[in-house]
Amino acid sequence: MIEQYVVGLHEIDETHIARVGGKGAHLGSLSGIEGISVPDGFCVTTDAFRHVVARAPSLAGLLDRLAGLDPDDRDAVRTLSAQIRRTIERIELPEDLAAAVTRGLARLGADVPCAVRSSATAEDLPTASFAGQQDTYLNIVGPAEVLRHVSRCWASLFTERAVTYRRRNGIDDRTVHMAVVVQRMVFPRASGILFTADPVSGNRKVATVDAGFGLGEALVSGLVNPDVFTVRDGRVVSRTIAAKQRAVRPLPGGGTEEVAVGAQEQEQPALTDAQVVELVRLGRHIEAHFGRPQDIEWCLDADGGFRIVQSRPITTLFPVPAAADQDNHVYVSVGHGQMMTDAMKALGHSMWQLTALVPMHEAGGRLFVDVTARLADSASRAGLLDALGKGDPLVRDALETVLDRGFVPLLPDAESGGVPAAAGGRDGAPGAVETDPAVVGELIERSRASVAALERDIRTKSGPELFDYLEEAFEEHKRVVGDPLNMRAIMAGMEAAWWLNDKLQEWLGEKNAADTLTLSAPDNITSEMGLDLLAVADTVRPLPDVVAFLQDVHDRGVEDGGFLDGLAELPGGPGVRKAVEDYLARYGMRCVGEIDITRPRWHERPGALVPVILDNVRNFEPGAAAQRFEEGRRKAHDKAQEVLARLRELPDGDRKAEETKRMIDTVRAFAGYREYPKYGIVSRYFLYKQALLGEAARLVQAGVLPERDDVFHLTFQEFRDVVRRDPYGSGAGERSATAARLGELIRQRKEAFRSYEALTPPRVLTSEGEALTGSYRRDDVPPGALTGLPVSTGTVEGRARVVLDIADADLEAGDILVTTFTDPSWSPLFVGAAALVTEVGGLMTHGAVIAREYGLPAVVGVDGATRLIRDGQRIRVHGTDGYVEILS
Repeated sequence: MIEQYVVGLHEIDETHIARVGGKGAHLGSLSGIEGISVPDGFCVTTDAFRHVVARAPSLAGLLDRLAGLDPDDRDAVRTLSAQIRRTIERIELPEDLAAAVTRGLARLGADVPCAVRSSATAEDLPTASFAGQQDTYLNIVGPAEVLRHVSRCWASLFTERAVTYRRRNGIDDRTVHMAVVVQRMVFPRASGILFTADPVSGNRKVATVDAGFGLGEALVSGLVNPDVFTVRDGRVVSRTIAAKQRAVRPLPGGGTEEVAVGAQEQEQPALTDAQVVELVRLGRHIEAHFGRPQDIEWCLDADGGFRIVQSRPITTLFPVPAAADQDNHVYVSVGHGQMMTDAMKALGHSMWQLTALVPMHEAGGRLFVDVTARLADSASRAGLLDALGKGDPLVRDALETVLDRGFVPLLPDAESGGVPAAAGGRDGAPGAVETDPAVVGELIERSRASVAALERDIRTKSGPELFDYLEEAFEEHKRVVGDPLNMRAIMAGMEAAWWLNDKLQEWLGEKNAADTLTLSAPDNITSEMGLDLLAVADTVRPLPDVVAFLQDVHDRGVEDGGFLDGLAELPGGPGVRKAVEDYLARYGMRCVGEIDITRPRWHERPGALVPVILDNVRNFEPGAAAQRFEEGRRKAHDKAQEVLARLRELPDGDRKAEETKRMIDTVRAFAGYREYPKYGIVSRYFLYKQALLGEAARLVQAGVLPERDDVFHLTFQEFRDVVRRDPYGSGAGERSATAARLGELIRQRKEAFRSYEALTPPRVLTSEGEALTGSYRRDDVPPGALTGLPVSTGTVEGRARVVLDIADADLEAGDILVTTFTDPSWSPLFVGAAALVTEVGGLMTHGAVIAREYGLPAVVGVDGATRLIRDGQRIRVHGTDGYVEILS
């Protein structure tokens, strides 16, 4: 039975994870790389683990109980995990398995000291490393002790930390099995960790080496601070030599001990620079073999040679967009500008790429724009930095950091060949567009007509004809969005607001005056969306049975539209149902993360609106929508009269007042339209989605897809190619082959998507993998306050409500909404908030626009806000100066 329960490292590679676990598979693959030395050894396979645990029938019931526990019930998880470990360690090993392990040990040498190491099937994976989650035992001597520690490794599959880690990564405990690696022990002069990419910055060109004396357990356990070396382009560029007072060394009879390091040796480097460079060379060789950056455990043996004892992927690095060349590239996050930094599924990001006006590059389920050429070009550089800086100062700071390092070669003015930035800007009048509300009306009508034509024509298309039509529709989509008049109207409103803020601060000392001057601006579809939901609440409020019914819907977490049928049975319910359906007819294409076509729309899950409707019922009086709009209009009018009167009293005041009046008229005419193009985009997206889901349903019916929504994990191009191969008319064998191929691709995409969800996308990313977040570099913020970008004036103190999912929102009057990011779908929630704090955002992103529209003090771009501010804390939001104070 030796071939079943024990297998040599030289017999396995990465394809054998199911049999020998992640660590064993990687070690087997490492041992086959020319020039890489791996200590000899073998694996006790997962077959052995299954064979042993089958001898304890009670384990199945214990695992079922563990699967049913609340992940947050740490005491229950701890208690049950300990019971499972005890059960495994008490199982008597079968004779055939013990004999197989003993024979494996004999081939290593009689009573040779060994390292006995856990190797789970969910370990050292590209998406989850599981580093340190299971146990390792060093310097184990003799068959009896090795067998005992094999059992302990099996049991360590159910340490509390391993169970918790699996829960966080969506892995069922019952699907994971344990192998055990047994290797000849290395007694090193030094040992440590090599990262072939900088684990902090993400830079793939930089390697870091942590090194200490003796066994690596001293570093892993935090017993000593390591020496740290940084290597780039084959040379050590920095080093920190620590005082290494303790080390872990092997005992002659087995086991290890902690010892003091001699005084003369303590501050000596554990490695020479030459050794560090050689180690990194080996690491690059290993990295090239596995095709991704590696976290490598190494030992320097008594003969001065490096032995590699483990290598696993670095799973925390953000992926780098693929490039067709080896040149330096700088990428800016699209998600930070669109206020949606979550990972997107394949269909989502491919559809956005196909309908965007500029090329976009996917990495980690997010989209990025390559700005390298515009940064290098002196004619466009300043305009790019200015435009991005207005939106998000952190992006500008990150880009300036990259430029200061010389990462982007700057073209001389005479050679740039660039086109100067567009005329206009903060010191002049906005681009040429008449200050005429009829312009906005014309643009809205153009958009509506285009959407109506799409809705009419797309209904008649299916199969390959649908995809041919959609490719034409995407061109129309881009034509409407990129209409020069559309762009000029958007920029006119934005530039007028910037002009007003700059000039009124210069002339009158007024900060962010445009925030008040744009209140209740006409044609703002997103603010209307929030006010219209207040009107729905007016229909609900006088009907106690309906209120109770909706509260029950909310408590049960119902999101689909079935509850609308239940309204028909209640007094006044039909009227409420009509109010909700009318609302959905206008806004049902919206949702959280709406730039991702795969996200469920309100039309698909109307229950997502219920908690906001209930908040509006509780927090507002009847007629609040009209009152709020009229109040905002009056404040804007009064503010305009005030600043114009004050300007006329200044030297050259008539000219200043005349210019300002023209800008106020411009901002009033165009500020609201800023939100409409996005509305048009998502209206089209909903029609695309309905058509594509209809085609996906046909693939399910043909037996090609298991579930309709699996198509979300295909790109548009892949989806199109499947349909063009006519899976509906092909034979059973061909459909089966197509289904198998798609099934494996979808499985891989789902696994990758889960890993991308755990990553935080950077604002700026370089082709070397360095992730930059930028900083505000301000000295006008009180100590302890959280710095951000002021986007809507006012100061408010209140209770922080940290909301990560709009469905969990439960705001009361005076509450301050704190969240990661907001897009237009969050706007109905703004109506009931006293102020807004977000981690992502800029001056002209949707959340900022609507916060100003509602007169809501807001600070955005507050890094780590949802982590640093606890739900229920009392905070003060300084929307004029851009910081947040935590008061309790």
